[in-house]
Amino acid sequence: MAVASNLRRTRTPAIRKGGSSSLPFKVAIVGWIDLLGYANMIADVDYNPIADQAIRPINRLRTFHRLVAEHSTRNFRTLVLNDGAVAYRDLSLRGSASTVDFFCRAWDLYSAVQSSEIRNGFAGARMVVAPGLRAKGSRRAIDYTSGHLDSILRRMADGTISADQAVREAAAIEKHFDVLPQLQANFAFSKAYIAEQSGGKFGLEGPAFYIDNLIFDGAKPDWIYADEPIDWKMPKYKLEATFHSVRGAQRPKGSLAEIPGFRDGIDIARQIAPGNVVRDAIRRRPPD
Repeated sequence: MAVASNLRRTRTPAIRKGGSSSLPFKVAIVGWIDLLGYANMIADVDYNPIADQAIRPINRLRTFHRLVAEHSTRNFRTLVLNDGAVAYRDLSLRGSASTVDFFCRAWDLYSAVQSSEIRNGFAGARMVVAPGLRAKGSRRAIDYTSGHLDSILRRMADGTISADQAVREAAAIEKHFDVLPQLQANFAFSKAYIAEQSGGKFGLEGPAFYIDNLIFDGAKPDWIYADEPIDWKMPKYKLEATFHSVRGAQRPKGSLAEIPGFRDGIDIARQIAPGNVVRDAIRRRPPD
């Protein structure tokens, strides 16, 4: 059942509007989803995409990409990487509506993918959603493209090139390096990816949808139906979390901002960062 909805904030924020721009970190939430058994499917056709038998794994992949695209929005951006995909956003520091919204959209995406997998006789998908801090990302590729465009516009304004030539040059811009700033030094992404890849050996059986208990302000809300919590640990990476395997969700009516039981970005950051790190970072912000 689709549970996504529009955002509307009603609670009094703990930080002024725009205040997060001066903080040295962002609070992110990420969902990583992976098609189970896909590697075996392509191994069975000797990694040959033109083999007759390859049409089945290729169609599976295309369907997956289509479903991810259909569920992508401005507040639920995605990046597909073959048989996996990452959904991501930065959480609001002024209310928990964005946290609720991401959970709902992630569950909708997983439900659509899993329904398709079952319908077509495939192994299913596993998705892990986790919050975390991220460093402010590199804009190197973005700045390169922007600089090239500025050069074109400047030369057109100077009369050095015609408008037609400017259009042709702009269309021909080719980046040889790319980066998605929101996913660089993003430790929500690291946690979600490592947890999903750890699989059943570390307690996260698949197919399933796992949500990090860190997004909840106390106990899991009753409208989210889930199995008993799983204490997950990955000693190699010094990671641990409590995950719920979600079986269903029936979002209450009304504004997402009015739904209790979820943490906002500041509350999540305080759970992650030791001591008074978050409080001190807020206090060090430049004055308005």
